[in-house]
Amino acid sequence: MGGEAKDGLVAGHVSLWYGDSQALRDVSLEMRPREVTALIGPSGCGKSTFLRCLNRMNDRIPGCRVEGSFRLGDQDLYRDVDSYELRRRVGMVFQRPSPFPLSIYENVAYGVKRHLRRGKSQLDATVERSLTEVGLWDEVKDKLNDAGTSLSGGQQQRLCIARALAVDPEVILMDEPTSALDPIATSSIEELAASISRERTVVIVTHNMQQAARIARRTAFFYLGELVEVAETRELFATPKDKRTEDYLTGRFG
Repeated sequence: MGGEAKDGLVAGHVSLWYGDSQALRDVSLEMRPREVTALIGPSGCGKSTFLRCLNRMNDRIPGCRVEGSFRLGDQDLYRDVDSYELRRRVGMVFQRPSPFPLSIYENVAYGVKRHLRRGKSQLDATVERSLTEVGLWDEVKDKLNDAGTSLSGGQQQRLCIARALAVDPEVILMDEPTSALDPIATSSIEELAASISRERTVVIVTHNMQQAARIARRTAFFYLGELVEVAETRELFATPKDKRTEDYLTGRFG
Protein backbone atom coordinates (compact mmCIF):
# COMPACT_ATOMS: atom_id res chain seq x y z
CA MET A 1 0.00 0.00 0.00
CA GLY A 2 1.40 3.39 -1.01
CA GLY A 3 0.92 5.04 2.36
CA GLU A 4 2.59 2.40 4.50
CA ALA A 5 4.63 4.06 7.23
CA LYS A 6 8.32 3.23 6.97
CA ASP A 7 9.39 6.08 9.21
CA GLY A 8 8.04 7.60 12.36
CA LEU A 9 7.21 11.22 12.92
CA VAL A 10 9.68 13.09 15.13
CA ALA A 11 9.16 16.49 16.75
CA GLY A 12 12.29 18.20 18.05
CA HIS A 13 12.35 21.10 20.54
CA VAL A 14 9.02 22.53 19.39
CA SER A 15 7.76 25.79 20.87
CA LEU A 16 4.70 27.68 19.68
CA TRP A 17 3.26 31.12 20.30
CA TYR A 18 -0.11 32.69 19.51
CA GLY A 19 0.98 36.31 19.47
CA ASP A 20 2.68 36.87 22.84
CA SER A 21 1.08 33.81 24.47
CA GLN A 22 3.26 30.68 24.51
CA ALA A 23 1.22 27.49 24.04
CA LEU A 24 4.02 24.89 23.64
CA ARG A 25 7.38 24.80 25.39
CA ASP A 26 10.31 22.81 24.00
CA VAL A 27 8.38 19.64 23.11
CA SER A 28 10.36 16.71 21.70
CA LEU A 29 8.47 13.52 20.88
CA GLU A 30 8.94 10.49 18.65
CA MET A 31 5.75 8.97 17.23
CA ARG A 32 6.74 5.54 16.01
CA PRO A 33 5.63 3.89 12.75
CA ARG A 34 2.92 1.24 12.94
CA GLU A 35 1.92 2.28 16.46
CA VAL A 36 -0.74 4.41 18.12
CA THR A 37 0.69 7.25 20.21
CA ALA A 38 -1.85 8.89 22.54
CA LEU A 39 -1.59 12.49 23.76
CA ILE A 40 -3.35 13.05 27.09
CA GLY A 41 -3.67 15.93 29.54
CA PRO A 42 -6.20 18.46 30.85
CA SER A 43 -8.02 20.92 28.56
CA GLY A 44 -5.81 23.73 27.33
CA CYS A 45 -2.55 21.85 27.98
CA GLY A 46 -1.33 22.03 24.37
CA LYS A 47 -2.03 18.52 23.07
CA SER A 48 -4.39 19.58 20.24
CA THR A 49 -2.13 22.53 19.42
CA PHE A 50 0.77 20.09 19.10
CA LEU A 51 -1.31 17.72 16.94
CA ARG A 52 -2.20 20.57 14.57
CA CYS A 53 1.50 21.35 14.18
CA LEU A 54 2.05 17.92 12.67
CA ASN A 55 0.24 18.82 9.45
CA ARG A 56 0.76 22.59 9.71
CA MET A 57 -2.85 23.49 10.39
CA ASN A 58 -1.56 26.21 12.71
CA ASP A 59 -0.18 27.94 9.59
CA ARG A 60 -3.70 29.26 9.04
CA ILE A 61 -3.87 31.06 12.40
CA PRO A 62 -2.78 34.74 12.28
CA GLY A 63 0.03 35.53 14.71
CA CYS A 64 1.01 31.89 15.21
CA ARG A 65 4.77 31.24 15.34
CA VAL A 66 6.41 27.82 15.54
CA GLU A 67 10.03 26.97 16.38
CA GLY A 68 11.67 23.56 16.27
CA SER A 69 11.52 20.74 13.74
CA PHE A 70 9.12 18.05 12.54
CA ARG A 71 10.62 15.19 10.57
CA LEU A 72 9.02 12.35 8.66
CA GLY A 73 11.87 10.09 7.66
CA ASP A 74 14.65 12.30 6.31
CA GLN A 75 12.35 15.21 5.44
CA ASP A 76 11.64 18.31 7.50
CA LEU A 77 7.89 18.84 7.17
CA TYR A 78 8.18 22.62 7.49
CA ARG A 79 11.12 23.10 5.11
CA ASP A 80 11.19 20.22 2.63
CA VAL A 81 7.46 19.59 2.01
CA ASP A 82 4.82 22.08 0.88
CA SER A 83 1.63 22.18 2.96
CA TYR A 84 -0.50 20.77 0.12
CA GLU A 85 1.64 17.61 -0.17
CA LEU A 86 2.01 17.41 3.60
CA ARG A 87 -1.75 17.16 4.11
CA ARG A 88 -1.88 14.23 1.70
CA ARG A 89 0.86 12.41 3.60
CA VAL A 90 -0.42 13.36 7.07
CA GLY A 91 -4.21 12.96 7.26
CA MET A 92 -6.43 14.51 9.94
CA VAL A 93 -9.66 13.36 11.59
CA PHE A 94 -11.45 15.94 13.70
CA GLN A 95 -13.39 15.92 16.95
CA ARG A 96 -16.79 16.13 15.29
CA PRO A 97 -17.58 14.20 12.10
CA SER A 98 -17.13 16.63 9.21
CA PRO A 99 -18.30 15.07 5.94
CA PHE A 100 -18.34 17.43 2.98
CA PRO A 101 -21.77 18.43 1.59
CA LEU A 102 -21.32 15.82 -1.14
CA SER A 103 -22.35 12.24 -1.78
CA ILE A 104 -20.77 9.36 0.13
CA TYR A 105 -18.80 8.45 -3.01
CA GLU A 106 -17.59 12.01 -3.64
CA ASN A 107 -16.55 12.44 0.00
CA VAL A 108 -14.11 9.56 -0.33
CA ALA A 109 -13.03 10.47 -3.87
CA TYR A 110 -12.48 14.15 -3.09
CA GLY A 111 -8.84 14.00 -2.02
CA VAL A 112 -7.96 11.40 -4.64
CA LYS A 113 -9.22 13.70 -7.39
CA ARG A 114 -7.22 16.61 -5.96
CA HIS A 115 -3.95 14.82 -5.21
CA LEU A 116 -3.75 11.77 -7.47
CA ARG A 117 -4.47 11.08 -11.11
CA ARG A 118 -6.85 8.13 -11.22
CA GLY A 119 -9.18 6.87 -13.94
CA LYS A 120 -12.82 6.07 -13.16
CA SER A 121 -12.20 2.36 -12.55
CA GLN A 122 -9.23 3.14 -10.28
CA LEU A 123 -11.29 5.73 -8.44
CA ASP A 124 -14.14 3.25 -7.95
CA ALA A 125 -11.66 0.69 -6.58
CA THR A 126 -10.11 3.25 -4.22
CA VAL A 127 -13.52 4.29 -2.88
CA GLU A 128 -14.48 0.64 -2.28
CA ARG A 129 -11.12 -0.19 -0.67
CA SER A 130 -11.25 2.84 1.65
CA LEU A 131 -14.86 2.23 2.73
CA THR A 132 -14.05 -1.45 3.26
CA GLU A 133 -11.03 -0.55 5.38
CA VAL A 134 -13.23 1.45 7.77
CA GLY A 135 -15.96 -1.22 7.83
CA LEU A 136 -18.49 0.93 5.99
CA TRP A 137 -18.69 -0.62 2.51
CA ASP A 138 -21.42 -3.17 3.22
CA GLU A 139 -23.52 -0.49 4.93
CA VAL A 140 -23.35 2.09 2.12
CA LYS A 141 -22.51 0.25 -1.13
CA ASP A 142 -26.10 0.56 -2.37
CA LYS A 143 -26.42 4.27 -1.53
CA LEU A 144 -23.12 5.80 -2.60
CA ASN A 145 -24.98 8.72 -4.18
CA ASP A 146 -26.70 9.64 -0.91
CA ALA A 147 -25.37 12.62 1.02
CA GLY A 148 -22.56 11.88 3.45
CA THR A 149 -24.46 13.91 6.03
CA SER A 150 -27.35 11.41 5.86
CA LEU A 151 -25.30 8.85 7.80
CA SER A 152 -25.30 8.40 11.57
CA GLY A 153 -22.61 10.12 13.64
CA GLY A 154 -20.45 7.04 13.92
CA GLN A 155 -20.82 6.29 10.21
CA GLN A 156 -19.94 9.90 9.37
CA GLN A 157 -16.74 9.66 11.40
CA ARG A 158 -15.79 6.42 9.63
CA LEU A 159 -16.54 8.16 6.31
CA CYS A 160 -14.15 10.96 7.28
CA ILE A 161 -11.48 8.39 8.12
CA ALA A 162 -12.09 6.67 4.77
CA ARG A 163 -11.66 10.05 3.06
CA ALA A 164 -8.30 10.49 4.82
CA LEU A 165 -7.15 6.95 3.98
CA ALA A 166 -8.10 7.18 0.30
CA VAL A 167 -4.97 9.21 -0.57
CA ASP A 168 -2.64 6.67 1.13
CA PRO A 169 -1.24 8.85 3.93
CA GLU A 170 1.73 7.75 6.00
CA VAL A 171 0.31 9.28 9.19
CA ILE A 172 -3.22 9.66 10.56
CA LEU A 173 -3.88 12.31 13.21
CA MET A 174 -7.03 12.00 15.32
CA ASP A 175 -8.21 14.89 17.51
CA GLU A 176 -10.61 13.38 20.07
CA PRO A 177 -12.36 11.44 17.29
CA THR A 178 -14.91 9.76 19.58
CA SER A 179 -15.89 12.62 21.91
CA ALA A 180 -19.16 13.22 20.02
CA LEU A 181 -20.03 9.53 19.60
CA ASP A 182 -21.99 6.93 21.58
CA PRO A 183 -20.18 3.95 23.20
CA ILE A 184 -20.84 1.53 20.32
CA ALA A 185 -19.57 3.99 17.69
CA THR A 186 -16.62 4.81 19.99
CA SER A 187 -15.63 1.14 20.16
CA SER A 188 -15.79 0.92 16.37
CA ILE A 189 -13.48 3.93 15.92
CA GLU A 190 -11.04 2.58 18.52
CA GLU A 191 -10.82 -0.76 16.70
CA LEU A 192 -10.32 1.13 13.46
CA ALA A 193 -7.48 3.24 14.90
CA ALA A 194 -5.73 0.08 16.07
CA SER A 195 -6.22 -1.53 12.65
CA ILE A 196 -4.89 1.54 10.79
CA SER A 197 -1.76 1.50 12.95
CA ARG A 198 -0.71 -1.86 11.48
CA GLU A 199 0.43 0.06 8.40
CA ARG A 200 0.62 3.70 9.46
CA THR A 201 1.71 6.01 12.23
CA VAL A 202 -1.36 7.04 14.28
CA VAL A 203 -1.41 9.94 16.77
CA ILE A 204 -4.58 10.44 18.82
CA VAL A 205 -5.54 13.20 21.24
CA THR A 206 -7.94 11.91 23.88
CA HIS A 207 -9.41 13.01 27.20
CA ASN A 208 -10.40 9.41 27.82
CA MET A 209 -7.59 7.68 29.70
CA GLN A 210 -9.29 4.29 29.28
CA GLN A 211 -9.23 4.86 25.53
CA ALA A 212 -5.50 5.54 25.62
CA ALA A 213 -5.00 2.39 27.69
CA ARG A 214 -7.01 0.32 25.19
CA ILE A 215 -5.41 1.37 21.92
CA ALA A 216 -2.13 3.26 22.42
CA ARG A 217 1.27 1.58 22.55
CA ARG A 218 2.81 4.75 23.96
CA THR A 219 1.23 7.69 25.77
CA ALA A 220 2.50 11.25 26.21
CA PHE A 221 1.25 13.47 29.04
CA PHE A 222 1.04 17.20 28.34
CA TYR A 223 0.60 19.88 31.01
CA LEU A 224 0.69 23.68 30.63
CA GLY A 225 2.27 23.45 27.19
CA GLU A 226 5.02 21.05 28.26
CA LEU A 227 5.52 17.39 27.47
CA VAL A 228 5.88 16.14 31.04
CA GLU A 229 6.38 12.44 30.40
CA VAL A 230 6.16 9.84 27.64
CA ALA A 231 6.40 6.06 28.06
CA GLU A 232 4.87 2.76 27.06
CA THR A 233 1.21 3.15 28.00
CA ARG A 234 1.14 0.37 30.59
CA GLU A 235 4.27 1.75 32.22
CA LEU A 236 3.00 5.33 32.27
CA PHE A 237 -0.30 4.34 33.87
CA ALA A 238 1.23 1.90 36.37
CA THR A 239 4.38 3.75 37.43
CA PRO A 240 4.41 7.40 36.32
CA LYS A 241 7.75 9.04 37.03
CA ASP A 242 6.51 12.62 37.45
CA LYS A 243 4.16 13.65 40.25
CA ARG A 244 2.12 15.81 37.85
CA THR A 245 1.43 12.72 35.73
CA GLU A 246 0.45 10.73 38.80
CA ASP A 247 -1.85 13.51 40.02
CA TYR A 248 -3.58 13.69 36.65
CA LEU A 249 -3.99 9.93 36.30
CA THR A 250 -5.42 9.62 39.83
CA GLY A 251 -7.93 12.42 39.25
CA ARG A 252 -6.39 15.07 41.50
CA PHE A 253 -6.76 17.60 38.68
CA GLY A 254 -7.89 17.82 35.07
